[in-house]
Amino acid sequence: MIALDAATASRYARLALKNIVEPWPHKLDHLINGPEDLTAPRVQHPAFWGSYDWHSCVHMHWSLARLLRLFPDLPERNATAAAFDAHLNRDTIAGELAYLAQPGRGSFERPYGWGWLLKLAAELVLLTREQGTADLGAKRWAEAIAPLATAFHDRFIEFLPRADYPNRAGTHGNSAFALLLALDACAVTASPALTQLIHRKAHDWFGRDRRYPAEYEPSGSDFLSAGLCEAALMSRVVDGCDYADWWQAFRPTDAALATWLAPAKVSDRIDPQIVHLDGLNLSRVWCWRMIAAQTDVPREVIERAIDAHLAASLPHVAVGDFGATHWLASFALLALTEPVVPLAGPAALN
Repeated sequence: MIALDAATASRYARLALKNIVEPWPHKLDHLINGPEDLTAPRVQHPAFWGSYDWHSCVHMHWSLARLLRLFPDLPERNATAAAFDAHLNRDTIAGELAYLAQPGRGSFERPYGWGWLLKLAAELVLLTREQGTADLGAKRWAEAIAPLATAFHDRFIEFLPRADYPNRAGTHGNSAFALLLALDACAVTASPALTQLIHRKAHDWFGRDRRYPAEYEPSGSDFLSAGLCEAALMSRVVDGCDYADWWQAFRPTDAALATWLAPAKVSDRIDPQIVHLDGLNLSRVWCWRMIAAQTDVPREVIERAIDAHLAASLPHVAVGDFGATHWLASFALLALTEPVVPLAGPAALN
């Protein structure tokens, strides 16, 4: 049984606290409209300027919020509260909104960063409901970030009807992954309009997929399985027996399915693209746990695959090059703390 224990939670929290205030190196997603836009990331993004890039900074904040919620006595509790006070306040969020309002930035961080920002906002709402953490200022942080969450919620609402085709990449553009994160947020913040739109778009994009070619995965810089993310999303928008029918049509051949059951090899953890494959191993765990009870793959086969993927990549989450450590803890937390529906038996990850 592999679980997130207090010592590991503390180690991940220390890593996240260090990362979100690490300004360099930084990889910008930045449209330059003129010379006045040649500014440092901290000027452009007063809330999310560290951790190598904007979206990683967002989901490392989510990691801290998740750890604080699951471990109210976390030794880094006060340091996390101080960091959130500094980063998630009315002024810093106003700066983020000002950045979004500039011409040509409608697609900034679409869709990956959009999904993660909504998930962070939802986690802060959940944190306000927890005894022992609300007193730290969770309500204040949740209220501060709410206008930014509304902005990205509205961008989803505006964008999805225009998107005739999904992005099936194994990287940041993946449509299914972002919609899964957005659905998680909708479940907390009660957004029926976005929920209904995601359900409809998932059916339009993926409802007729047949015999998914899993043997084509992974590509060399994937941190997501496009096929497993799709299967996980459909498990959230298709009910019961209907999902079983969808799965049978979508299901890869046995030989191709084996690709999803064996961990990807990570040959170079210094290379910032190749090390994405550690994230792939962790996100596969997250997906398998979502769909395990609804597929015809034997439970013991899935459990062995989950254990193998975790054994391959968990030891590398918090050690090594910044190209990996600036983001992998978030994917470890997805693997270890989600979803709420557990696997049965001794290999359950609770």
